[in-house]
Amino acid sequence: RYRQPRGEAALACVLQGTRRRLLISDAQTDAQTDVLGVHHPPADDDARIVSLVPSITELLFHLGLGGRVVGRTSFCIHPQAALANVPRVGGPKKPRMDKLRELHPSHVVVNIDENRKQDVEEIATFTPHIVVTHPLVPDDNLALYRLMGGIFGKQSAAQQLCTAFQEARDELADTAAMLPPSRVLYLIWRDPWMTISRDTYISQMLALANWETICHDPGTRYPEVHANDQLLEHTDIVLFSSEPFPFKAAHVEELRKLTGDTETPCAFIDGEMTSWYGNRAVEGLRYLREFTSRFA
Repeated sequence: RYRQPRGEAALACVLQGTRRRLLISDAQTDAQTDVLGVHHPPADDDARIVSLVPSITELLFHLGLGGRVVGRTSFCIHPQAALANVPRVGGPKKPRMDKLRELHPSHVVVNIDENRKQDVEEIATFTPHIVVTHPLVPDDNLALYRLMGGIFGKQSAAQQLCTAFQEARDELADTAAMLPPSRVLYLIWRDPWMTISRDTYISQMLALANWETICHDPGTRYPEVHANDQLLEHTDIVLFSSEPFPFKAAHVEELRKLTGDTETPCAFIDGEMTSWYGNRAVEGLRYLREFTSRFA
């Protein structure tokens, strides 16, 4: 169980700010071992799954597990039609414990970045299995597919996803090899302006396209930046993400005025395609291949 001393101690370490890599390679463990090294036995066909991670909710449905998903967060929006009758249990950061208890889940899927340690610990008091995830780089999706497929008996569907991911990654690599490297500013927020450091999943996705994100700060994953006349020096492209802040054309003009820069190309980018792991990552790799080709 998730409350074993090893798992709890490891989770506490990570959620309190230690960002060391905990993913275990296939050579060291089997597909049913989560990011904390906790092995999960095969689930019964009547498993009751609650997902507190939007991208993994989508993945579960993609693997054919939608009938076992009995709860999700308000931010779990894909696949929209299929989720209409799945109860919501609040947000990833503040789930409703009363609603969670009422669902009697056998498995709750959580993520180290998206869910709070104290909430996960409370859920573990009434849920037999807590499955902990933490993709840090795009290739971690392969282990994620196998983890979900292995626990819930969808190994074949998981392997199909692995194949599709590897093909999409190779296609993007072929395209990136023909393009010059670019330095990009990827904006995720305004007031204050915020970007991403290179240890984020988003930055690692862009790196597959030969795009290096600027304004890296080893002390924080999402640093603030100052919109002044030095911000866009030595910057090739400015990307305005569609989430979590809904950037519009007016914000592009605002940044140009603040920086005095009218030359650097600016573009809107679909944040789901760069930040959502799970099955969406396959589509994201294909999206990036087409998106980056515009700047050739």
